[in-house]
Amino acid sequence: MTKYIIRRIIWSIPVLLALLLAVFLLMRAIPGGPFDFAGEKSLPAATRRNLERKYGLDKPLATQFINYLGSIVLHGDLGPTFRQPGRTVNDIVGESFPISAQLGLMAIGLALIIGIPAGIIAALNHNTWADYLASFLAILGVSIPALVLGPILVWLFSLKLHWLPVALWGAKPPFILGFIAIPTKTFLEHAALPVIALGTSLAASIARLTRASLLQVVREDYIRTARAKGLRDRVVIIRHALKNGLIPVVTVLGPMFAGVVTGTVVIEAIFALPGMGKYFVQSIGNRDYPLIMGVTLIYAVLLVFSNLLVDITYAWLDPRIRYS
Repeated sequence: MTKYIIRRIIWSIPVLLALLLAVFLLMRAIPGGPFDFAGEKSLPAATRRNLERKYGLDKPLATQFINYLGSIVLHGDLGPTFRQPGRTVNDIVGESFPISAQLGLMAIGLALIIGIPAGIIAALNHNTWADYLASFLAILGVSIPALVLGPILVWLFSLKLHWLPVALWGAKPPFILGFIAIPTKTFLEHAALPVIALGTSLAASIARLTRASLLQVVREDYIRTARAKGLRDRVVIIRHALKNGLIPVVTVLGPMFAGVVTGTVVIEAIFALPGMGKYFVQSIGNRDYPLIMGVTLIYAVLLVFSNLLVDITYAWLDPRIRYS
């Protein structure tokens, strides 16, 4: 297992390099540049040349890419931002990533707490009212996007009932991801609506996948053998069926984790959250090359890391899976 993990980490390096190179070239291929201000007065040619010289944009593309990689590897510096003088990409990521990470982790936690039990109940009560109810709620959760659910939650719980704040983000727990520190009341109040809006569709997807996978597993021969031995249904489901049934769920959790932790643009826009998704969208419109590269790199690293965790979890769920 140790050799497998080391090999995966080593292979992830060329993957990240190829991704950064592709993004780097695609950014330069898009018409316009970081100093072309749409709807504003164009900069004088001399000023534009000075800015390009300041940020190294006058150098060949190969030199720019090598310098960018060297800055990351040697100094951990993601570079400056073109549209926010005095701030760096590290500053923006340091401020926005904890908020996106807290929101994403709590949404995934809520999705797992709701989705897996709902899928198990539906599968074990196949073709009964419990199965129909769980399936209906799952389809409803998948069908209603966060763009619709978010404003409904705000209208009901904030404007009508006055139970929760309309938007913004409360006081952050001292720990960056909100795991160790006990969340304050203000934090929970501000986080409730965006977490519910984001976690509902995730929970619905997990519930449907858990139900379908568990229905297939409980019909396998080894499940019938376990029941023929006289094992209780609870033991058969938890010890034998559920582990194999969760493998497809764990598979989708990898990219799901990376996606929600790096920021969800719609939820952050609805609830005015200063997360990383907002800056990523703005950076594309502004042609802010370092910010685009920085956010893409963080997403790629999280995706590689989460997929590695998924592969490791496979071996725990199914002992037949071995990595040489």
